Amino acid sequence: MSRPRSTQTTWRNWSGLERAAGIRVAEPTSTDQIVAEVRRARATGETVKMAGTGHSFIGIARPEHTLLLPQSLSGIVAVDRDAMTVTALAGTRLADLNSGLETLGLSLHNMGDIAEQTLAGAISTGTHGTGGRRAGLSAQVVGLQLVTGTGEVLTASATENAEVLDLARVGLGALGVLTTVTFAVEPLFLLRAEERPMSWADATAAFDDLVAGHDHVDMYWFPHSDRMLTKRNTRVGTDLSKADPLPRWRGLLDDELLSNTVFGAQTATLNHGPAAIPRANRLAARLLGPRTYTDVAHKVFTSPRRVVFREMEYAVPRAAGLETLAECRRVFERSGLRVSFPVEIRVAPADDVPLSTAYQRDSFYLAFHTHHAADHARYFALMEEVLTAHDGRPHWGKLHTRQADGLAGLYPRFGDFLALRDRLDPDRVLGNAYLRRVLG
Repeated sequence: MSRPRSTQTTWRNWSGLERAAGIRVAEPTSTDQIVAEVRRARATGETVKMAGTGHSFIGIARPEHTLLLPQSLSGIVAVDRDAMTVTALAGTRLADLNSGLETLGLSLHNMGDIAEQTLAGAISTGTHGTGGRRAGLSAQVVGLQLVTGTGEVLTASATENAEVLDLARVGLGALGVLTTVTFAVEPLFLLRAEERPMSWADATAAFDDLVAGHDHVDMYWFPHSDRMLTKRNTRVGTDLSKADPLPRWRGLLDDELLSNTVFGAQTATLNHGPAAIPRANRLAARLLGPRTYTDVAHKVFTSPRRVVFREMEYAVPRAAGLETLAECRRVFERSGLRVSFPVEIRVAPADDVPLSTAYQRDSFYLAFHTHHAADHARYFALMEEVLTAHDGRPHWGKLHTRQADGLAGLYPRFGDFLALRDRLDPDRVLGNAYLRRVLG
């Protein structure tokens, strides 16, 4: 059996918060090579991690001994139009899956607003969108294949190893190295996007009606201001001739120049003069204008994110969402902190994925961001205290301080997950410091 080429290198994640030096790096080109790497690590008492594009902000993918790179494990490998499923290699970036599905006239039901992650990383950390019938990517997974910590190749579906599929849809990288993922898909559809600034009072008062009246709703609150940007996406069918996308110049101006180049330069500059942040935020919020366009789903759901930031996100019960948001604002405004990035607000329907942040409860997501060069620690700690008091569940791939003893009570099937981990990775070949913290 051939082995992947290997080197020694230093790994870092996208935000720069996580690094690992002197690790062995291999780029497998087949499932057999992944099996060989896992068995090698087990025999030597070491660990192995497959890390994709490093978009997790926390150390969930941080390697300790051997790092597997998935770049050679990319692409759609099967399409079943009768079952309406698509299978792709787990190293495929979401952006590439979306464009591949578009050429097939197909789409995922929902997705988050960043598409740089690999499929394995996205479902393993519980990546989600907002609204819809299924917000999380993991809730759209109907099959998968993985290499366990003992080097066994397992295929999981509703009829084969169903208990593995059930729990591994959000597997944290703790149950196996994912090799393929099968998604339920639907015909390619259009979304009409309406983006409109509103006052805090108007947006929060109208929030429930907006969610009820649109398929997907997202809001951004600008700290130090009384303004929100609201985004409402509504399905308008599958007739692609009715698309009315943004003109190319408008997309380049809004999404590339203003939202990335100008915003990046502004927030980097404000790190050196934080006293100016409140005035800058209020000005930016006032300059936002409305826009409406219609395009294929993934071009509306996702946006380019070139400004490097740090993020913490929690899901609280939907019924407590607006109250939690208001409390977060009160705590923030008493703190004296200066934050240049907006707070993102989303909702999700309950799902049946045991370690999903939306497991068995409608959820309200609050995401807090800072520029990568700003000190996030006190801000995130203050917000986390509020969120945990409201039974918040942290996003597995974003910054948080929770540990296994506190997380177990938030997930009714936490014990089932640990039992499956004991079965699939008894020697913790797939472990790392983060997994030891959150799983014990």
